[in-house]
Amino acid sequence: MTERRIAGARLRLELGDITRSEADAIVNAANEALVGGGGVDGAIHRAGGPAIMEACRRIGGCPTGSAVITEGGALHARYVIHAVAPRYSGRAQDAMLLHQAYSSALRLADEHALRTVAFPSLGTGAYGYPIGEASQIALQSVARHLRTRTRLERVTFVLFSEGDLSVYREALASLANR
Repeated sequence: MTERRIAGARLRLELGDITRSEADAIVNAANEALVGGGGVDGAIHRAGGPAIMEACRRIGGCPTGSAVITEGGALHARYVIHAVAPRYSGRAQDAMLLHQAYSSALRLADEHALRTVAFPSLGTGAYGYPIGEASQIALQSVARHLRTRTRLERVTFVLFSEGDLSVYREALASLANR
């Protein structure tokens, strides 16, 4: 595990299974239809049970770059924040939408008075966002938010592989050097 303090909060990187995270909310790498899928999305829906899907059906959808919140069902986390990253196309708009997805999720965490939240690496699975670029955007977005008047005390990135964790560690080191 790697941890850095930013404006009184802790930014943590760890290897693991996000569905087992001890946080007030976990963030789901959702699709616009909120219908569940593979990867992180499928794992969260399987671990959280049908209550999450029922809540997503009631919401109906979520545009790219936005986020919505549901109860956590059978998860340890009380809530799931469903954030929709862009499908990577190489356009400048991709970075803006990825940043907005993180920012929207963090805003929801504050609106619900959450203290801890766990993120996966949004957009880097089936949506094809290059992990190096995505890690920079993710960490910059979270660091910027932690420097505001937030209630968050800890933000954790739960990475699925050693390779992804290594890339995030490098991105965090370069963020600290700015």
